[in-house]
Amino acid sequence: MLSEFPLNNNLDPADVGRGFSFVNSKRNGDLLLKGYKPPQAVRTGTSIVGIIYKDGVILGADTRATEGPIVSDKNCSKIHRLQQHIYCCGAGTAADTEQMTLLTSAEMDLHELNMGRQVPVICASMMLRQTLFRYQGHISAALVLGGVDKYGPHINCIYPCGSIDKIPYAAMGSGTLAAMAVLENGWNASIDLEEGKQLVRKAISAGVFNDLGSGSNIDLCVITAKGAIPLRTETIASERGELLGQYSFLPNTTLVKSVSVQDIEITEERIYRPSRSTSFVETHSESKSLPETSSGSQQRQAADKK
Repeated sequence: MLSEFPLNNNLDPADVGRGFSFVNSKRNGDLLLKGYKPPQAVRTGTSIVGIIYKDGVILGADTRATEGPIVSDKNCSKIHRLQQHIYCCGAGTAADTEQMTLLTSAEMDLHELNMGRQVPVICASMMLRQTLFRYQGHISAALVLGGVDKYGPHINCIYPCGSIDKIPYAAMGSGTLAAMAVLENGWNASIDLEEGKQLVRKAISAGVFNDLGSGSNIDLCVITAKGAIPLRTETIASERGELLGQYSFLPNTTLVKSVSVQDIEITEERIYRPSRSTSFVETHSESKSLPETSSGSQQRQAADKK
């Protein structure tokens, strides 16, 4: 079916411009009308958290990526590096969050080379918001941006439509409600590093145990004025349970507890055969008839004359 709609390779790359390309949107629409089902997007099904503590910022995220009802990745990294002092947690479609952060990180590297100074957090926030707003929410990327610059620690909650919340603690993703309940109960302005890490662990764990789209491990990232310390697989939130019983039979087998064999007594037997149709009988008889010889035709003509 795809061969009926070849890719549009006749376009000049200069005419397409930067960003996403929609040159094959008409082809995709025709494929949908013909019944072609596109592959489902891999969504992170996420619980992501960011808080400000007295010396910097702590970001946290789970590591489960889902594809509909299927867990496609148990150890997906959802904390992305933008600069050494700015990191970003992503929720939504995995490809969108990955490409958005890579694109913004490259733009910030060029900005730092041109300006000759450290890029502030508000600059990264503005770049992300402008790109998301340009595509009017079609980029499924909900972000929790955290960083520390010369103005202090920052937590920005950026939505797929391009809006922003500047708050001291934030939670996004499918486990937002459970995680935010923990943050509202435990956060305070004078929280230290260990208390902050424990609060982020509790918030992510609440999202993991109250949301099927979140799970596996917990990643943390501590950002201070000296730089960032990513803590990959810092905590295992949902461990696989161990078997408590001992089973003597092999896996993929069934234990047979009893066998019962009963004799069947035949009291009556009936045989049904399909009847031949009239058309079949006629056709069969015609095919069996032999052609008349010349002597037979002469005897018939003599009998008619008498």
